[in-house]
Amino acid sequence: MRHLTCVALALGLASPAFAQNQPSAAELPGAEEIANKDTVTVALGGALTPDYEGADEQRVILAAAIRGKVSGISFSTRGTYLYVDVIPQSSSFDFDAGPIVGARFNRTKHHLKDDIVDLLPTRKRAIEVGGFVGASFHGLTNPYDSLGFRFDVLHDVGNAHKSTTFGPSIDFSTPLSRTTYASASVGAEFVSNKFADYYFSVTPADRLATGNVLPVFDADGGMKNWKASLLLNQSISGDLLHGFSLFGTANYSRLVGDFNRSPIVSQRGSANQWLLAAGGAYTW
Repeated sequence: MRHLTCVALALGLASPAFAQNQPSAAELPGAEEIANKDTVTVALGGALTPDYEGADEQRVILAAAIRGKVSGISFSTRGTYLYVDVIPQSSSFDFDAGPIVGARFNRTKHHLKDDIVDLLPTRKRAIEVGGFVGASFHGLTNPYDSLGFRFDVLHDVGNAHKSTTFGPSIDFSTPLSRTTYASASVGAEFVSNKFADYYFSVTPADRLATGNVLPVFDADGGMKNWKASLLLNQSISGDLLHGFSLFGTANYSRLVGDFNRSPIVSQRGSANQWLLAAGGAYTW
């Protein structure tokens, strides 16, 4: 799950709809004060996710996320990856950069719901490390919004696909009120021939293992997918800056090229991949 919880302030508090229940603008912290505030948000919930990348069947998993800022250093989890932005926010325009570490669990165990794909060899867990660079613009539509551009680079340092992946993305986030927050993002992932071969090719031995159901297929690298996500976060304690909140998120990705044409996807699964998650969070 990406961007599970965030801390934000109100948009449009001076409008009549919020004037009766919200403090005056003079009582609200400024955008710079919020940017420099230390905060930590922890979220727990459940997620409905594809059984494997390219599957058309879902499974339910426990989902957790953390997001925060301490002494100007921001950190957040995006799915199974931890991002740390080591450049403090200082103005309406900021550079972003830092390390990423995480793991990829695609087809790492048997008992997949698809009986044919389950006959294929399992894949090792990929331990991926790397970094990201980007830029963020703040205060475009209100003092508390953010538009970010990011480029991720990750490399498997374990013994799985042993290759490098690249991922550009664009994120926009803004409060809709003092108690409601929204975030949206679009992005893509580019991978090497090694990655494509490891997860999406079908070798002659694989074909025999499936009883000649899956044809031999040699997948090439390139653009693996494009994706889009939407998050809504609703405070139930009256203020997104502190206390309990509920979240819901939907992520859609579309496999393209050889990743769509692979028999693992085209014959046994689907190029359309959905992840839905919901749960609760607490902000300190």
